[in-house]
Amino acid sequence: MIRLESKPWLSRRNRRDIGVTLILALLLVLISPTLPARAGANLVANGGLEAIGADGFPVCWEKSGWGDSAYTFGVSTAAHTGTKAMQITLGQTLPGDRKAMMLEDSSCAPNVAPGHQYDLGVWYTTTTPNTVMTLFRHDVAQGWVYWTDLATLPTTTTYKRSLVRTPVVPPGTDQIVWGVTIYGAGTLRTDDYTMEDVTQPSPGTTACTAGAACTKGTWAVMPFNTPVRAIHAVVLHNGDVLLVAGSGNNLDDFAAGTFKSAVYRPSTGTFTNVATPADLFCAGHVQLADGRVLVMGGNKDYPSADGTVGYKGLPDSFIFDPATNSYQRVNNMTAGSWYPSATILGNGDVISLGGLNENSSGMVATQYFNAAQNRWLGLNEANQTWSFWGLYPSMILMQDGRLFYTGSHVFGNGLPGTGASIYNYGASTITPVSGLQKKDERDQSMSVLLPPAQDQRVLTLGGGNIDSNPDANRLTDLIDLKQAAPVYTAGPLIPSGTMTGGVPQTAAQGKMYVSAVLLPDGKVFETGGGLHNRADPVYEASMFDPVTNTFTAGMATDPVPRGYHSSAFLLPDGRVMAVGNNPGDGTFDMRVSVYSPPYLFKGARPQILSMANNQWAYGSANTITVDGPIVKAELIRPAAVTHSSDPNQRFVDLPMTVTGNSIKLNLTSNPNLAPPGWYMLFAVGANGVPSVAKWVKVG
Repeated sequence: MIRLESKPWLSRRNRRDIGVTLILALLLVLISPTLPARAGANLVANGGLEAIGADGFPVCWEKSGWGDSAYTFGVSTAAHTGTKAMQITLGQTLPGDRKAMMLEDSSCAPNVAPGHQYDLGVWYTTTTPNTVMTLFRHDVAQGWVYWTDLATLPTTTTYKRSLVRTPVVPPGTDQIVWGVTIYGAGTLRTDDYTMEDVTQPSPGTTACTAGAACTKGTWAVMPFNTPVRAIHAVVLHNGDVLLVAGSGNNLDDFAAGTFKSAVYRPSTGTFTNVATPADLFCAGHVQLADGRVLVMGGNKDYPSADGTVGYKGLPDSFIFDPATNSYQRVNNMTAGSWYPSATILGNGDVISLGGLNENSSGMVATQYFNAAQNRWLGLNEANQTWSFWGLYPSMILMQDGRLFYTGSHVFGNGLPGTGASIYNYGASTITPVSGLQKKDERDQSMSVLLPPAQDQRVLTLGGGNIDSNPDANRLTDLIDLKQAAPVYTAGPLIPSGTMTGGVPQTAAQGKMYVSAVLLPDGKVFETGGGLHNRADPVYEASMFDPVTNTFTAGMATDPVPRGYHSSAFLLPDGRVMAVGNNPGDGTFDMRVSVYSPPYLFKGARPQILSMANNQWAYGSANTITVDGPIVKAELIRPAAVTHSSDPNQRFVDLPMTVTGNSIKLNLTSNPNLAPPGWYMLFAVGANGVPSVAKWVKVG
């Protein structure tokens, strides 16, 4: 007997009525026997689309999507095989999408096994590059949830096959559904869907013998110090690290005109001092598409002795060239900027917001760097909202080109209103985003775009307030920017740590000055921080899993306190480097710590043996060869971090087409998901161990 139950998710995906679903389920029993989950068996029900339901649409498939663009769904006779194909036409490129998806029904959705991987195939034609394969998964606790977007499908007027491999199926998942999404004006036609279990058995490995490092990782404090106060850290595309101090929060150095930078080479543990042309203390910075680093603003002057005038922003701007380890001046910004944001856009330009101007007032101009012209636009050339965004506002580029202000910032209270918003530069509009907890206690919290970037989920964690100086909090907040009207929801609490002397934190105590680093295995490593303004270091580190939205507590902790003016960032070898700490007494910790995550103790690394090309175009498929089975590959943008802020940090999934040890990696066609520039390419084995990164230039 078939029983109808209440399903609250029906309306979310624009479902057909439940009666039609019942009819389709009955039809399915007649046309498609259950297929075993083994390699070679096509697990897709009605993959050829030949069985048509009472509503005129293929059995086990549905029409879904959202947005205001005009659209049509239909069944076309221009099929790849047989007589029927699904067709979608989207009239305009507007926010939203349309997709022909498998029904989220137990009779239609393919069964899957946690830990397995599946090759998904579809034949298609499309007139727009804004076409992507989309997956949902059934979580036994949460029900149907969005999983990820896989390969972007290049335009083709004749039928072409896309074959991509899923990520490893997460725990608690028993079924998936998938289909093809169109989100730009054009026509999409699909046919002959296939899905096969291609799980590789885990290679035989010796049990980890590294003791606690097997589950916690381990830290090493380097036997040398940095020659500069590492206020800013930028990982360069040659694997070196640019450390910028300027005057380093040292008034004597400022008065003497002693401004410093150094380049650190992790492979040799050596430093090269760099002539520094201005006080780049508390500047903004971002990697440009060609791998050079744009550095904007900095410190024009320290506060007056009586405290009536604060820090003043510097208008100067420079480009650091890794090829020569030198700065070259570009034109000044339109206004001085101290603590400005810096976000690269999909076209390679840079937008900067917030900070303090030359008069120590809040900087309200939108400042825009045109990469093609190699200059900052004039005040009247850039779109303006004349809004103050705070200091180092975390501005994350969204897949549609807008910016998400996460609510993470530096110094004092958040902005008026909800504390978070979406900024549309082209339309000069600001839309409030609700749900951020304790918005006025997110000073030196950190926000990251969670892996993979295609999922458009942001995690904001920790924070305090240097004005009222309460105990820093343990709060985290999550948001799904794919939603038509996204809102923050409360996430899990940051695990508790210990204070100086091993004193445990209370249940409510968390940390500000927190660092969060995207790792090649898809986890987020959270480390460092302090309980109060420039005081009371917290020794705690954890791993956040974006699949389960949970923290694994008890990771090894950095022996060096990492509070104000500290940073942590990913190195190309998969380790994490941490620098800096500037307590309230004005001292600065010059020690360097390096963390080896647990994955480095779980067996041999996979090797990327060859790569046909390291210059990748959007929407391209790029072949690498590896020395054995891998389960995923991704691009990670190198860090440009300061003050718990790196809004450009992102992990871009590369759907795979696998032929033995030859792996075809599919790069998104959307430059807003992977802004142009150099990225670290990692391949990850079945035991979760990443390769050493190869460098790839995108766009």
